Amino acid sequence: MSLRLYWKHYGPSVLREVLYVAATENPSLSYSQPGVPSGVRTASSGGTVSDPRLKVIGRDRMRKSCILWAVLWWCCSCWTTQAEIFTSISQMTDLIYTEKELVQSLREYIKAEESKLAAVKSWANKLDDLTKVSTSDPEGYLGHPVNAYKLMKRLNTEWTELESLVLQNPSDGFISNISTHRQYFPDEEDATGAAKALMRLQDTYQLDSEAFSRGKLPGVHSDAFLSVDDCYDMGKTAYNEADYYHAVLWMQQALKQLDAAEEAVVSKADILDYLSYSVYQMGDLPRAIELTRRLVAIDSSHQRAGGNLRYFEKLLFKQLNEMNQAYEPPSEEPIQLGTYSRPKDHLPERETYEALCRGEGQKMNEARRSRLFCRYQDGQMNPRLLLKPMKEEDEWDSPHIVRYLNILSDEEIGKIKELAKPRLARATVRDPKTGVLTTANYRVSKSAWLEAEDDPVIARVNQRIEDITGLTVDTAELLQVANYGVGGQYEPHYDFSRRPFDSNLKVDGNRLATFLNYKDEPDAFKRLGTGNRVATFLNYMSDVEAGGATVFPDFGAAIWPRKGTAVFWYNLFKSGEGDYRTRHAACPVLVGSKWVSNKWIHERGQEFRRPCGLTEVD
Repeated sequence: MSLRLYWKHYGPSVLREVLYVAATENPSLSYSQPGVPSGVRTASSGGTVSDPRLKVIGRDRMRKSCILWAVLWWCCSCWTTQAEIFTSISQMTDLIYTEKELVQSLREYIKAEESKLAAVKSWANKLDDLTKVSTSDPEGYLGHPVNAYKLMKRLNTEWTELESLVLQNPSDGFISNISTHRQYFPDEEDATGAAKALMRLQDTYQLDSEAFSRGKLPGVHSDAFLSVDDCYDMGKTAYNEADYYHAVLWMQQALKQLDAAEEAVVSKADILDYLSYSVYQMGDLPRAIELTRRLVAIDSSHQRAGGNLRYFEKLLFKQLNEMNQAYEPPSEEPIQLGTYSRPKDHLPERETYEALCRGEGQKMNEARRSRLFCRYQDGQMNPRLLLKPMKEEDEWDSPHIVRYLNILSDEEIGKIKELAKPRLARATVRDPKTGVLTTANYRVSKSAWLEAEDDPVIARVNQRIEDITGLTVDTAELLQVANYGVGGQYEPHYDFSRRPFDSNLKVDGNRLATFLNYKDEPDAFKRLGTGNRVATFLNYMSDVEAGGATVFPDFGAAIWPRKGTAVFWYNLFKSGEGDYRTRHAACPVLVGSKWVSNKWIHERGQEFRRPCGLTEVD
């Protein structure tokens, strides 16, 4: 296997191990530890356990140190690239054109090689015919002075020209081109991020690995598919993150496709090695034993399989004795989505949030629907809206959420995207303790901030928001434009800065929020000097084929993107207290590219536009 393929399949951590072992001339790359396969650092061992696929490689020492340095240089050139490309579909589209250019360059290289080979073949054919004649009667052939002259000429000149032709290297142009573009290539972090994004989509929309592997996504027909090796790499990504739940799902899919006679670089033994241990980590000892027995049957000399099998059997025997139970063979049903329970994570409303993303669990009923209306909004007789009022629709009654139709034209959306694209950077969140902007795994997108001075379109949009809401935007934040990447999302969050929980803050009807979600944090916007975020105005600048809804887990609302529309809600009560019901999320984008822009409107300047109420929750 080439070094490039080796790096692709095993990743930098394993390759570094190979280099280290080769450098120290250790004849063996692996050691046996029951139940721990391939290339991860474990708490018990304190060391890195090598990949089972590296046994053969480990026995072959690299003979010259210069090879090591060449490999290290190549690795560094591949890994010093920009990360986070996967967080924006817009920026990923540039890679499509980069790849197209590289394919064209590759074709030019192939054409040059074929042209060179054709010229060499032509020489060979001509000389083959000539030597047949000359060798049949050498003296008679050279008796002719022209033949004698041409022999001298060929050996003195023409063979030298042929040598020069053979020594020509048509690959120089291609190598130069790919070296130029390499700085823009995705790196290991992007590959891992994209893999995790597929797993996130798998969880949120309850899709099995088969659906992804065959490109069968809801409402979408595509020729996109994942090979055995792709599924194996997905499983390895999960495994290296100690995410055995997803490792099982993807290794099982890889095994299923391999059993169906699909071609692959990875072997069945490699897949079974990872799968059996991951199943063991999920607490399913009987199935782990069965899978390890399959591994032993395929490769009886496998360095860990025998030890693992004895270890699993001993552990199961001990458990059965302690519980005074008889052995029951594992289920013959294949492992699939739902076989094992997904581990709990940091998000208490995970199930509610994901159900809403799927369009399930919405709490819209007929009584509530009867309180929703549509109307023309003139901004309380605003002169700019009198002749052309905005169409306003109620999306939810309490808290009141409205949608405005035809808020942005296609031309305005195009200009905003054009201005934002060169400035897109990984979206950030405010650290609740420091107030400093930082990136977070629960927000996967890229954003840019646009000022009114950037273009008349931005100034016009800002003015429109002020006219519609009746709130000043002089103290608002800049217009934020966001584009979501692979599985792009923003998990449940508040737009406003929270204060310590006040147990006396109550309201009739819907609960304000789940108690578990409250968090004490300082005023994250203190340095702005404009108060808290009183309201959010969110523009949808694209339709989304599947996924991408804005959901409110606390009261069960889901709002779906519609290009050219916007939604608006207040984050604070009139008293300035936070409305904890407005905790919301941007669901992962399943298919499509999601563009939004939002304006966060602050408290300062609204004193006479939105006066205080008589109670804390008015």
